[in-house]
Amino acid sequence: MTPELLSAATGCTLRNAQLWSAPLTAAMAEFEIDSRYRQAAFLAQVGHESGSFVYVREIWGPTAAQLRYEGRVDLGNTIPGDGYLFRGRGLIQVTGRDNYRAVGAALGLPLLARPELLEDPDNAARSAAWWWKAHGLNELADGQLFTAITKRINGGLTGLPDRELRYRRALEALG
Repeated sequence: MTPELLSAATGCTLRNAQLWSAPLTAAMAEFEIDSRYRQAAFLAQVGHESGSFVYVREIWGPTAAQLRYEGRVDLGNTIPGDGYLFRGRGLIQVTGRDNYRAVGAALGLPLLARPELLEDPDNAARSAAWWWKAHGLNELADGQLFTAITKRINGGLTGLPDRELRYRRALEALG
């Protein structure tokens, strides 16, 4: 995917598209995000989650929601400080010790020791694409079940209008 096509599909700046084009293209190929619907849905979701490919680390307030990361057994955050250490990173904002463990094992990265590795463009793109495939989102994209994809990524429908706008833009740009 050329930087120009990525910019048109996601609305990100050409400068960001130049940085992210190669990592995203490689990650999408590796994890079978290889059709128009799969690519449009993936780009819309990661474009939203990363603020148009600006943020690969969750902005930390901490907000009330972020404070609740601490001690969340469902995320594997059982050691004091885990909530902050394993805050959202990568293009899909992987969150929690257990998710970092799973992504690290799948990609061969020591993420429990070095969670910041998910901030590298190649790792940020690969982690998002791996998470996407591992959670059945290619199949949901094939069925054009965009709201279901949003719920699976976000746990709800936060930012749905922006995600949908990005999806329509990506579908148009991808032809």
